[in-house]
Amino acid sequence: MNKTSLFIILMIFSLFKPKTISAQDWANLNRFENENSKLAAPLENENRIVFMGNSITEAWSSYDSIFFKENPYINRGISGQTTPQMLLRFRADVINLKPKVVVILAGTNDLAENTGPTSFDAIMNNIISMVQLATVNDIKVVLSSVLPAYDYPWKKGLHPNEKIPALNKLIKEYADKNNIVYLDYFSAMVDDKNGLIDDYTRDGVHPNKNGYDIMKPLVQNAIAKALKK
Repeated sequence: MNKTSLFIILMIFSLFKPKTISAQDWANLNRFENENSKLAAPLENENRIVFMGNSITEAWSSYDSIFFKENPYINRGISGQTTPQMLLRFRADVINLKPKVVVILAGTNDLAENTGPTSFDAIMNNIISMVQLATVNDIKVVLSSVLPAYDYPWKKGLHPNEKIPALNKLIKEYADKNNIVYLDYFSAMVDDKNGLIDDYTRDGVHPNKNGYDIMKPLVQNAIAKALKK
């Protein structure tokens, strides 16, 4: 068989050969798969805390690594994520790690339409589902307010300065009604335009070191309250 004939046969075979399609890891379940598999079960008296969130949570470890190293805190923030993505990975990245408390900080990327247009009802449904999953697995919950933002640099004109306070109102109402600790970052970090105070941010959305220094005692106080419940 000459080279031309072999080439034609291989071309014909390739046309009918089943194609392997890699499944898209939309929720980024692989992000912490290795870390989770290596994580030992919590010690008997360990108050393990998981931080579930987006880039604001993820970057916290970079700005203040000692905060996470000196405490039994596990950072499971993934940049850009919305509440449906967090909900999909909630079992792998929270429940299976067996924490005493989960701190949920979510919603701003939903308002930024990172995974498409959404509604307050859809966002709350996802947050409520995470709370219910935690509760049924004996995990206490801290529900965080969304941090203030006047506008999103990557998607301008969506008026988060108006939408974030409205979403926070819904989160707080749900938390109060269900005896869940509500963590109010918003009030401590907002300026007179419902944006993030300049001294606390690097881009109007994400905290800098000063911003995380404001957040740290607030979250520790909220965790202490949740552990007492």
